[in-house]
Amino acid sequence: MTYENILVFREGAVGRVQLNRPQALNALNSALMTELVDAFREFDRDPEIRCLLLHGNERAFGAGADIKEMADMGAIDMYSRDHISLWDEVARIRTPIVAAVSGYCLGGALELAMICDIIVASETAKFGQPEINIGVLPGAGGTQRLTRAVGKSLAMEMVLTGRMLSADEARAAGLVSRVVPVEAYLSEAQRLAAEIASKSPVALRLAKEAVLQSFESGLAGGLAYERRLFALAFASEDQKEGMQAFAAKRQPEWKGR
Repeated sequence: MTYENILVFREGAVGRVQLNRPQALNALNSALMTELVDAFREFDRDPEIRCLLLHGNERAFGAGADIKEMADMGAIDMYSRDHISLWDEVARIRTPIVAAVSGYCLGGALELAMICDIIVASETAKFGQPEINIGVLPGAGGTQRLTRAVGKSLAMEMVLTGRMLSADEARAAGLVSRVVPVEAYLSEAQRLAAEIASKSPVALRLAKEAVLQSFESGLAGGLAYERRLFALAFASEDQKEGMQAFAAKRQPEWKGR
């Protein structure tokens, strides 16, 4: 499939997608988000793909949603078009997603990055929800996911003032997994994605589902959910192969079933 706003690559068991509207700092318009969802869905259905990698360029992961596209819309237009549901579609992807962030990661782009499962940041990365500066508030999950990631006080400061976090601040707050030099951020994210992709596809999806459930239930419910998924893993060929390979001191050969 040919895309106009993203670049798509297959790198072994990793599906890589680059946001590609550099002239607009990768502002996330409807066309780009539709293409991103389509590419992710195609990779998600591919049994050979075990991890996804999403990134922009060194200057910007994304400057946010495309304000020019939304500026003249009314409430009914926004409700009817439901552009924000495209972020929800990304959240439904079952394959683990690594985000590699350099430069600006603002507004809808930060909301997109937070949907991903791991964020690797360059030293130049800047994270923010600046919607307050244009008279609105985050609408694609920013008030909810940011609060869960960094806590109420810091989330309130970012949302109510538009303040951006540096990469080091984001790491200290728990928003990102690691910070690396800008020249290495993409290769580090590729290495991490390849490491994830080397694991059992069945176990990867179950593990992602279990971790995400921790945001949807209390501890007791989450533990019960985890236990059911743990038992379910024992119905897979990958579980048998993994444990037999461990006992035989050899590398497992995953079947994804």
